[in-house]
Amino acid sequence: MSLNSTPSSERIHIGIFGRRNAGKSSLINAMTEQNLAIVSEVPGTTTDPVSKAMELLPLGPVVMIDTPGIDDDGDLGKLRIQKSYQVLNKVDIALHIVDGCEGITKEDVLLLEKIRKKNIPYIVVFNEKDSVLCEQPETQMFKSHLTDQNSIKVSAKTGMNILELKEKIANLTLQKNSEKKIVSDFLKEGDFVILVVPIDAGAPKGRLILPQQQTIRDILEAGANAVVVNDTQLEQTMAHLGVCPKLVITDSQILKKVSSIVPEYIPLTSFSILFARYKGNLKVTVRGIEKLRSLEDGDKILISEGCTHHRKCEDIGTVKIPAWIKAYTGIVPKFVFTSGGEFPEDLSEYAMIIHCGGCTLNDREMNYRLKCAEDQNIPITNYGMCIAYINGILDRSLKILKK
Repeated sequence: MSLNSTPSSERIHIGIFGRRNAGKSSLINAMTEQNLAIVSEVPGTTTDPVSKAMELLPLGPVVMIDTPGIDDDGDLGKLRIQKSYQVLNKVDIALHIVDGCEGITKEDVLLLEKIRKKNIPYIVVFNEKDSVLCEQPETQMFKSHLTDQNSIKVSAKTGMNILELKEKIANLTLQKNSEKKIVSDFLKEGDFVILVVPIDAGAPKGRLILPQQQTIRDILEAGANAVVVNDTQLEQTMAHLGVCPKLVITDSQILKKVSSIVPEYIPLTSFSILFARYKGNLKVTVRGIEKLRSLEDGDKILISEGCTHHRKCEDIGTVKIPAWIKAYTGIVPKFVFTSGGEFPEDLSEYAMIIHCGGCTLNDREMNYRLKCAEDQNIPITNYGMCIAYINGILDRSLKILKK
C-alpha cells in the first residue's frame, strides 16, 4: 500500500460469507464493477479468505474479504470453514449471501447465529440466480431476524439492487470515530514534536513504518511541526532547534537511550504506547504489564504480532524482548510466537501475552484479541509497555497521557 493510500487498519472491513456457489465472489465483482474475485460454477473455488483494499462508493476506502463456503466438506473443508468463521473477528460489517433459488439451509442459520452473537452489523443478501426466490420450510427462525434494513434481494448477474445494497452498507456502517487522535489532542498550532526514528537493519528500506506515517499526519493536522530525526542526531538536533519541543516520541527499542538524552521536563513517550491509547487498550496493557513481577521458570509467554514480515537476526519480537525479559526477571520462560491473522482462541496455557502495537489490525480485530485475553483472565500488554517497564521509564512514558 502506498503512502497516499488509507491504511487497511483504518478502512471499514466488509466480510462476504455464505455457502459455496451462493454468489459471494460474483457479488464482489458486481459491487466493485471489476473482476476482482474468481467466479466459477465449481463449488469451493475460494479456498482461503482473500482481502482486497479498494474504494467503494458511497462508503469510501474499505477492505472486502471473500471467504470460503461455510458448507464445505471433508477434513480440508472443515479447515476452510474454520478460516471463514475466524474472519468474523475482524469485520465491521458482515454480508451473509444466500442463494435465492436454493433458499436458507442449516448452515445459513448457524452462520447468522454466530454473526449475531458477535454483535456484528449485518445484511442478509438473497442473490437471485433465477427469477424465483425459493422459500424453505425451516427458515422461520431465520426470517424472524430479517427486516427491511438488514436484508435485500439482489442479482449479481443482472445488477438488480446492487446500488441499493451499497447504500444499505453505507447506512449500516458505524463510521470510524473521527474524534480518535494519536497525539494531536495534546498539541496546539505551532508546537514542535520530535520523532526519533532509528535507521538500522530492521528498518524497512525506503520508507517509514505505518505508526510513524500516521503520527506525522496526525501532528500536521493539528497545525504543529514534526521534526523527524535519527537517534544518532537527536542530541545535536535538540541543541540547535531553538525551541523546547512539546513532546518527544521514539521507537520503543531505543526508549532507554532517548530517555537519557531528553531532559525530564520534556514529555517523552513511544509510538507503541501512543497506539495502545489510539486503539483503546491503554488501561488493559498498563494493567497487564504487572504480570512480569510474578512470572516463574517455565511459564509460557505468547508474543504476538499483527503483521507478517521477514524477521532479522535482531528481531524485536522474537529476539530482543525475550532477552530483555530474561535479564529483567532472572527466570527462563517459554516463548511462543504468532504473527499475522494467527491468534489462538484458547489462551489458557499462557501466563501472559505481549502484543505488538497492532497498527496493521483494525479496531475490531484488536479488541477481539483483548477480549479473548480478558475473558480467560490472561494478562495482556504490548511491546512498548514492556520495554518502558523493564527500563524503569513507564511512568514517564505515560505521564502526558494522564493529562
